[in-house]
Formats: sequence, C-alpha cells, structure tokens
Amino acid sequence: MNIIEIENADIYQGANQVFSDLSLQIAAGCQTAILGPNGAGKSTLLKLLSGEIRAASHKGSVRLFGREQWNLWEVRGQLGIVSHDLQRDYMRSVRGGEVILSGFYSSIGLYGHQAFNDAQRKRAEEVMDRLGIAALQERRFAEISAGEQRRFLLGRALVHDPGALVLDEPTSGLDLRACFQYLDLVRDLIRRGKTMLLVTHHLHEIPPEVERVILLKTGKVIADGKKADLLTGERLTALFDTPVRLAQANGWYQALPAW
Repeated sequence: MNIIEIENADIYQGANQVFSDLSLQIAAGCQTAILGPNGAGKSTLLKLLSGEIRAASHKGSVRLFGREQWNLWEVRGQLGIVSHDLQRDYMRSVRGGEVILSGFYSSIGLYGHQAFNDAQRKRAEEVMDRLGIAALQERRFAEISAGEQRRFLLGRALVHDPGALVLDEPTSGLDLRACFQYLDLVRDLIRRGKTMLLVTHHLHEIPPEVERVILLKTGKVIADGKKADLLTGERLTALFDTPVRLAQANGWYQALPAW
C-alpha cells in the first residue's frame, strides 16, 4: 500500500507555485529520506501532507493512504508528523504530559472542552516511559531542552501508534548527545515496524535503515533511488551548489567541504 501518491500535481504556497507536475509515491515499509537545500520545497511538501495546503484542483492528484480528501484528524492513526514549525509554535506554558495528551486531539496545547479517558492517559504514560521522558511530564514546555521538547512532540505523534511517521529536520538545534539519542529512538521505531519519512538537508540525520533517498531542488525531484547510488560527492555538489565530499562509517554519511 502507498502512504503517499502524488501524480502530476501543481502545488501552490499562496500565490507562489512551488511544484509543477510533481509525481511521487512512497510505499508503506519503505524507509525514505527527502534531501534538499533550503528553498527546495520541503516545507511545502510537509504542509501538503498535514492538510494545511492542497494541490491545485485543475491538474493531477494527491492521495494519502488512497484518499484524495483527508485532514490530519482522519489520518492521525496512520500518519504522525513532527515538524520544525510545530516545535517553534507549540504553546510554551503547556506541561510535558499535556503535550502528549494533545496528540489525541491533534491540538497545540489543551483546552477546556477536551476530555481524556483512563485508556488514553495510560497510553500517554506508556509513550513517555518508552521515550524516557516520564520524569519531565510536569515540566512546562518552555523549561525543557530542545531535545526533550522533540521527544515530547514525537510522543504526541505516537499516542495513536501510527504506522508511518514524518520527521522534519529531526535533530536541528540539538547538541551532539541529544542528536545521537534522538536518532537512536528513530532507529528503534523503524525496528518496531514504523515507516519513516525524513525530510532534511542534513546527511547525518539519515540512519542506516533508510534505503531510499529522494533529492529535491527548486520544486523538482532531481533524483530518486537507492541511498548508496545517490549519496555521492558529485550528486550532492550539484544538489547544494557547493563542493561536497562524503565521509561514511557504519552506514552513516556526513558531508564535508571538498575544497
């Protein structure tokens, strides 16, 4: 089954056309990284998946789990999204445990009309225990580190136990220890059967388990294939318009300046 099916779609951000005639398919179980520089269209693609924007109605189609019409509420049990924008915009006064619970309503923060049953509260506790953040559940979002915030937002996405996750620049702003810890969580989720879609411009965020890489530049898919074939100095030099050479160890890649 395909999680995402985009066929010959034109996609706009406001009045600006970001993608023209875009086609892209991602199947369940295919661990994938979308790699590209700033301005490539990565943020627009995330907004498309979350339902914040739609493809132009006159051409092509966009399907999520086989559906052309959806909202995040409807697909939250199948797809969890953790974006850089979500971390930036999340209500700073909300306590950690409430961040997790907000996933049941796909809300940013909690509101008076929202109620939670015992099963939902138990699920929230289970998720916090798995992510190692239960001890922080009474701390306010603004009082914890960026890495801890990222774990709580991941937990917010996991409360429905979705089969697929979309992670936007998952280690941006994290120090080395927090970066390694978060990537270890990502690898554990893949081992547990989750389909992972990473959207990034950082090679070090792509774990060894990712087998497919899509190179995105100025609103176009310029290459799509096996990681070993696409992560080369020549291709990345062209993608980022700067001389790049690669270092590789244990299935991980890192970009280095080639001058």
